[in-house]
Amino acid sequence: MKSGSNVIRYVGIAEAADKVRHADRILVVGCSGGGKSTLSQKIARRFGLVYISIDRDVLWLPGWMQRERGEQRRIIEKLILQDRWVMDGTNPSTFDIRVPRSDIVIWVRMPRLVCVWGILSRAAKHWGRTRPDMAPGCPEKVDWEFFRFVWTWEQKFAQRVLAGLAEHAGEKPVLMLKSRREMRELLDLVGARA
Repeated sequence: MKSGSNVIRYVGIAEAADKVRHADRILVVGCSGGGKSTLSQKIARRFGLVYISIDRDVLWLPGWMQRERGEQRRIIEKLILQDRWVMDGTNPSTFDIRVPRSDIVIWVRMPRLVCVWGILSRAAKHWGRTRPDMAPGCPEKVDWEFFRFVWTWEQKFAQRVLAGLAEHAGEKPVLMLKSRREMRELLDLVGARA
């Protein structure tokens, strides 16, 4: 994809698996409910990487209150200095500092209905409790605003992700996963499926 004069260097699953096996820092982005947290945690466990959740570690405070943007950025600036991590979270406004520090970017770009199913099944599993990849004091819920966010994510945010990757990825490899089958294939190739 072109944005200005920059081109995103997409890679296939086999090449990405090789990059993941040797990566110190992996950025996983995509719509809520697509499976990026699960994927990130499996990769982190498999390779002994620190798991960083933007939702848990940066964005949310108890009671579903968002941190101020400047504070979010300061936290991210510190987190990316760690030697080895998998960071799960999209927010293209911080791609300028996160993408260049990453060895590979994985974009979990699932179809809308897969993401909707993901948020609904996650809500059923954790309803009223805080899931492990969310900030303390933020019990699982699905309200109309969040449902609409997921339903319109591709239309409203995909172009921002594309533009951010085109601007900041340079020669970094970018893997786009568009199905659960592709995600399972990646996890099988890196030995992280369990």
